[in-house]
Amino acid sequence: MNILLLGDIMGPSGRKVITEKLPKLIKKKKLDFVILNGENAADPGVGITKENFEEFLKAGADVITTGNHVWDQMETMEFISSEKRLLRPQNLVKGSPGNGYGIFQAKNKKKVAVINLMGNIFMKKCEDVFQEAKKFIQTVQLKRDADFIVVDIHAEITSEKMAMGYLFDGKATMVVGTHTHVPTSDHRIMEKGTAYQTDVGMCGDYNSVIGMNRDNSLKKFFKDPTSKRHYPALGEATISGLMVRADNKTGLAKKVEPIIIGNNLENRL
Repeated sequence: MNILLLGDIMGPSGRKVITEKLPKLIKKKKLDFVILNGENAADPGVGITKENFEEFLKAGADVITTGNHVWDQMETMEFISSEKRLLRPQNLVKGSPGNGYGIFQAKNKKKVAVINLMGNIFMKKCEDVFQEAKKFIQTVQLKRDADFIVVDIHAEITSEKMAMGYLFDGKATMVVGTHTHVPTSDHRIMEKGTAYQTDVGMCGDYNSVIGMNRDNSLKKFFKDPTSKRHYPALGEATISGLMVRADNKTGLAKKVEPIIIGNNLENRL
């Protein structure tokens, strides 16, 4: 079973690289299930529209996760409840539209549970992420309720993500961090068999400041009055994510492989 999780899709260049390269990547790597984080997909670099969502499904994504920018496009609140393959963080305040997790069918008919969680530190107000994770572990169990379990922990600080990895070790196929738009080099299989990476980076233009125009970002740091509201860098984008080959019998990871495809990052690693 080959599962791929891609980091935050960043603006127009991120969308373009997904639509152009994801279908070929699915064939090349024989991917059975693809998750991508779409919370920065819309043109301003924040939020996701229904058009973006449908574009990603057409390119081959099976589930789209989000994070702290999930409601930045007003239309998302209107369509998320009817689109089961678009997840918002499970630990958003009670009563939020949509779902935080779901169980989906992969191309090979296996059941894959995906949960979207959001960190508590330096993020928007949400419920205790560890308590919500604990409830999920008690509700959805590996090989009982789903053949594979994938966790997207959308968080700012590394310690929250690492602690979440240990909480799920042996209970999930993979725990992958998103949000910071910078890929970390700590991809590995943990002691009890769960694949882990603190952050898989973004799918966007890396000649930027976390996906935003670098010159304008520098102006903002210098408090230059000519700076504008942040806007996405529009150069050639790089796909960044983590692929896991999982064991059909145990649901745990057998191999992890970082996926870096694109001109401005791939050639420098």
